[in-house]
Amino acid sequence: MDNIKILFNKVDEAILIMKEVADWGRAKGLRVWRDEWLTREELITAEAQPENFCIGVLDGKYVCAFILQWSDLEYWKNSPKYEAVYLHKFCVRREFAHREMTKSINEAIKNFCREKNIKYIRLDTRLDEKVVRKIYLDAGFKIVNIIDYDNGNSMALFELEV
Repeated sequence: MDNIKILFNKVDEAILIMKEVADWGRAKGLRVWRDEWLTREELITAEAQPENFCIGVLDGKYVCAFILQWSDLEYWKNSPKYEAVYLHKFCVRREFAHREMTKSINEAIKNFCREKNIKYIRLDTRLDEKVVRKIYLDAGFKIVNIIDYDNGNSMALFELEV
């Protein structure tokens, strides 16, 4: 497994990687984040401050980007702060795809969590996102809740014990 180093407070670098991966996804006909969602104004929130924007580095190259929050009041409102980290906008650059990068990156996040006595890594995605769902399940995450909405959409809440 690759030894990924996580760098925090990398807003601009993370957003560039997110846009790069989203552009690739659109070219493949996948439903991905819109560019207008991938801006500082949209992504920096009360829960996602600049220090929460991360990139993963391997051998001096940027491998991935994500936001690592201390809380997620939208989907995990009853969870105590610092019990978990909440992974958002996780993406791997195409150059590093299909190398079990998700497992390597999760291992780096788990190491960070162990240092901070954090018990879980949590995330959410639409239940009908079959490819994404498989990636997270293959990386060891478990679906711990499904939220069904009146419009027919459902969100899957995932958790990985550290």
